[in-house]
Amino acid sequence: MTKVFIDGSYGTTGLRIHQRLQSRTDLELISIPYEERHSESARRRAYEEADFVFMCLPDAAAKEAAPKAEACHTRVIDASTAHRTAEGWVYGFPEISGTETIEAAPLVANPGCHASGVNALIYPLIRNGILSPAQKLQCFSITGYSGGGKKMIGEYESDCRDELMDAPRMYGLSQQHKHLPEITALNGLECAPIFCPIVSDYSCGMETIIPLFGSDIHGTMEDIRNAYREFYTGPLVYYKEDADENGFVSANTMSGRDDMELSLYGNPDRMLLVARFDNLGKGASGSAIQNLNLMMGAPETTGLVLGGER
Repeated sequence: MTKVFIDGSYGTTGLRIHQRLQSRTDLELISIPYEERHSESARRRAYEEADFVFMCLPDAAAKEAAPKAEACHTRVIDASTAHRTAEGWVYGFPEISGTETIEAAPLVANPGCHASGVNALIYPLIRNGILSPAQKLQCFSITGYSGGGKKMIGEYESDCRDELMDAPRMYGLSQQHKHLPEITALNGLECAPIFCPIVSDYSCGMETIIPLFGSDIHGTMEDIRNAYREFYTGPLVYYKEDADENGFVSANTMSGRDDMELSLYGNPDRMLLVARFDNLGKGASGSAIQNLNLMMGAPETTGLVLGGER
């Protein structure tokens, strides 16, 4: 039976992965006591016993731990930002990197949540020559507060929270957001986008928006639709026409799911590319489990929650 160790199983992503895998009958979860979670010897024993390790650690800790797991000939899925542009690591977005590449990879870097939406929207357009890598882009991405981890979840769910948290809040003001390097590298962009992440008062769900002028693209809106339909043929990322809810596009529509919906709005002069998904689903634990499934030879959607009608 496939053995899996989650290094950092007490954080938001690690805990979610553990909860989702514990009912699986095709794998065994290796655990170490909470008080030994920082023990080098205990973690090394877990690395040696496991076939796969999820690293749900801060960046610095992931950089230190990854070579130790690799030395034990254990395949690694890293949920941190530490290795997303690192040599020797495969970027863990199967719809772009390729399922066969993920299947064979010893080291997989799970994508960032915001980056997943941006990449899904622009990669097929650049690949098809509809969007130039030289194009200067603007991206907006709204997330539920669960994306901020335990501390932010506690702040939002506190009975005595600041009333400023009742409204959406922009962050990443320095334009140095940690997801920008992977967006720039994966798509071969000549400059990083202007990126505006926004956290809002709901738990889960993400909506990533890229506005474009008609003069920004080489082609038509129909070319964009066709690029998405032809590029995304798998079960988890897909284009949906008329996906709005009576003129609104809600950011929490995909909460609790592991798929991603792409849509296009506007007119030939001004248009909006939109990706909706769960920041803890396709944006984190769902994507990590999808990668594990591929790496262990299981059906890609095992244990994943998909939506209904497209």
